[in-house]
Amino acid sequence: MIRTAVIIALIVVGCFFLTVGTVGLLRLPNVYNRMHATSKPTTLGTAAIFLAGFVYFGPGNEGLTSLIGIVFLFLTVPTGAHMIARSAERIGVPFLGSVTWPDASVLANDQRDRDERRSADDGDE
Repeated sequence: MIRTAVIIALIVVGCFFLTVGTVGLLRLPNVYNRMHATSKPTTLGTAAIFLAGFVYFGPGNEGLTSLIGIVFLFLTVPTGAHMIARSAERIGVPFLGSVTWPDASVLANDQRDRDERRSADDGDE
């Protein structure tokens, strides 16, 4: 009975964090915020579901597979998020100092800033 309640609680927590990550991916304004939304909560959500699998299957081969999945997740997700952020920075995606929902003026200002940076870079060469 307690084991079943723990499994259900872990799955509910996992689904909640996965949903939060999905909403963040759809709603946040730029690549840096979206990357954060897809790496942090989805890691916790997936780890919770892996833990539910470990509790269900026990410490045998199937349970060990769940623990290996958690280790793999914690090694690969931060690395992938770092590479996405680094690539976005290298191609010139601007970083917003504060999180604001984009409207026409914010998008126009971002485009103007990118154009100014390009013209300044062209003048340096």
